[in-house]
Amino acid sequence: MLREIRKTETKQLRAYLDSRNTDISSDVLLKVNEIIRDVKENGDDALRRYTKDFDGVELSSFRVSQKDIDNAASQCKKEFVTAMEKAAHNIIAFHERQKMNSYLMEKKDGVYMGERVIPLAVVGIYVPGGRAQYPSSVLMNALPAKIAGVDRIVMVTPPAKDGTIRPEIALAAKLAGVDEIYTVGGAQAIAALAFGTQSIPKVDKITGPGNIYVAAAKKLVYGICDIDMIAGPSEILVIADEGANPSYVAADLLSQAEHDPMASAIFLTVDRSLLDAVNIELDKQLAKLPKQEIASASIRDYGTAIVCDTVEECIDFANAIAPEHLELMVREPMAKLNRVRNAGSVFLGYYTCESVGDYFGGTNHVLPTGGTARFSSALGVDAFLKRSCYLHYSETALQNDGEHIMVLAEEEDLAGHAQAVRVRMK
Repeated sequence: MLREIRKTETKQLRAYLDSRNTDISSDVLLKVNEIIRDVKENGDDALRRYTKDFDGVELSSFRVSQKDIDNAASQCKKEFVTAMEKAAHNIIAFHERQKMNSYLMEKKDGVYMGERVIPLAVVGIYVPGGRAQYPSSVLMNALPAKIAGVDRIVMVTPPAKDGTIRPEIALAAKLAGVDEIYTVGGAQAIAALAFGTQSIPKVDKITGPGNIYVAAAKKLVYGICDIDMIAGPSEILVIADEGANPSYVAADLLSQAEHDPMASAIFLTVDRSLLDAVNIELDKQLAKLPKQEIASASIRDYGTAIVCDTVEECIDFANAIAPEHLELMVREPMAKLNRVRNAGSVFLGYYTCESVGDYFGGTNHVLPTGGTARFSSALGVDAFLKRSCYLHYSETALQNDGEHIMVLAEEEDLAGHAQAVRVRMK
């Protein structure tokens, strides 16, 4: 059952927001920092040791050959291949619209300036192994990078127990145009991407989900290279009016609750009877859910409901929470969309469950968590681009503007800046 709080109890709402804190413990950071130092100093030798210790696999080489990728991908079921191909098509179509263009602007007296949009050269993508296998995340990370024009996409993923790559991951990498795959995982894989080893190239940016050790490693190498984000537990917030089906609402809340005991499922509604029906449905559906234990803990500890007077009031609360996934399960949802300010991704109407976006619709499922949707965005093509400005001044233009430039430089007590202009003045 969802824990209901009154909309006037702001202290409880604030306590909920604070409970989503996902700070990484100092013990984890210390352990990961040691792994990073070891990989930085000892390269592939360190990777072999950690792969044996953590994955129980001894590898002489981490690079997966094209033959092995093809063989693994060929093991996938036909229906899975078809679904992944269609999903890739939708993801490409959506992200193609995100392309940014360089520009040039000209002014009088020989002044022109502009901005160049340049793809990153090398990008690393982390793909989890073990119980958490997400071939869909390969598409969501690699396809935007490919569309951006990244020269070299490098994927790292833990090896299976026999040292091979998992078939579904291999297929996803082929569809997404990944250039190289290495069977190494954990914090050591992040360190390898950040600093480079004898076999794994140093990258400009690392993206992709992982466990707490992967998250800690990404946090520690940020600045050596860029990262996408430090992702916390998954979140969903459903806003529903009296026309919503309670079984739909319950199913969508559970779709995130099954991820993690710390995942949060929030329900805002204008109809108290709908809340009662949703709670009944949650009990029914939880009893049949394979990951019942995980989902039950999530609903018990982080499931929350608020009854509001209007849908607009629901959206205002949602903006304060800034959820990763926001469903507007209301009539005429497009009419309400402009009121939404803070959400990683928004799903409109009674039939657009968050699962559609997770796998197939085309929008990206790598989204800001922990309230960071207040200031950050979904992963997209722009994440794999950088911008470089340029400026040209003619002699005439410098004569016209030089005095103003020197005034500003001298006001900041930077005489050298002023002198660089002065020596060019007539």
